[in-house]
Amino acid sequence: MTTISLPAVRPLNPNFSSGPCAKRPGWDLQNLNDAVLGRSHRSKPGKEKLAQAIDLTRSLLGVPDDYRIGIVPGSDTGAFEMAMWSMMGARGLDILGWESFGGDWITDVVKQLKLEDVRPMKADYGQLPDLSAVDFSRDVAFTWNGTTSGVCVENADWISDDRAGLTFCDATSAAFAMDLDWQKLDVVTYSWQKVLGGEGAHGMLILSPRAVERLESYTPAWPLPKVFRLTKGGKLIEGIFRGETINTPSLLAVEDYLDALKWGHEIGGLSAMIGRVQKNFSVIHAWVDKTEWASFLCATPENRSTTSVCLTFSAQEVLALDADGQAAFAKKIVSLLDKEGVAYDIGAYRDAPVGLRIWAGATVEASDLEALMPWLDWAFETALSEL
Repeated sequence: MTTISLPAVRPLNPNFSSGPCAKRPGWDLQNLNDAVLGRSHRSKPGKEKLAQAIDLTRSLLGVPDDYRIGIVPGSDTGAFEMAMWSMMGARGLDILGWESFGGDWITDVVKQLKLEDVRPMKADYGQLPDLSAVDFSRDVAFTWNGTTSGVCVENADWISDDRAGLTFCDATSAAFAMDLDWQKLDVVTYSWQKVLGGEGAHGMLILSPRAVERLESYTPAWPLPKVFRLTKGGKLIEGIFRGETINTPSLLAVEDYLDALKWGHEIGGLSAMIGRVQKNFSVIHAWVDKTEWASFLCATPENRSTTSVCLTFSAQEVLALDADGQAAFAKKIVSLLDKEGVAYDIGAYRDAPVGLRIWAGATVEASDLEALMPWLDWAFETALSEL
């Protein structure tokens, strides 16, 4: 086996997982000392913490005052499922899928909800469906950023201003990293463990006034479990959107979310967070431009995710391998980097094309990505020498 020299500099933080993601710079467990532990989440201090989380979310994301923000169980998946089961079915649905989670939503509405009037609009990994074909007289559901494909919508210009239906947006790897146009979005969901580097199991559900109107005027034909119920007696359960959660949240995780939100405010707010993401992505972009063996999975520059950056192999030696061989080659690169302690959990999603996936969200330091790039070359050359 050919011995290849190790790069001189190592990332200070090797956590490049796409979820749960890296903690914010300077994070320490001691930052959570003010957590309300051993108390009911319905106690006065417990409810104050939950309300503060909602208020800081609104101010950091720039959510309009007339939009409701709720903390719900089940991470982003729970939040999006809650929205689907509570609001879909009132009119026809165009649902877009270009990666695994968008595909899951299509499966749910077709096979589980069994909606009658559904138009699935699919695209392969690395591509978007034809957005011009979307009919906004219907409800529309989509992921803003495909975490497992590295493909995102460039903006919300394709969404009609005078839409008749609701827009359902899974924004879990876009919130706090991309500029969400709230006036074009009626239902938005995300989870704490992505761009803010929070802990898992908690989701956020954000509703426009139009979404609230749907909830109060439409009763689904199917029964709803308790954790999905957003109305009572035909009226929105307002308490959910004041921090009176449907089920028991972890107040330790809430404290961690508050810490991340405060950090976002301290560094300059949403614009500063987006700026950090763009700087991080530019490091990877510059490396890909000069690297022959790796390419972006998404070929269209304006649709490349700046958070979950998905790369594929373009070296002929790798492309000549069969599918199992390519998968083993990618696994070898991931294993080498993990063993050296320079990058953890950067393999492509299990259902995605073979390659690498590097998280470049706001909690990642550009200097760590700069240090990582030579290690990618080292791992590639080392794995190649073993073929």
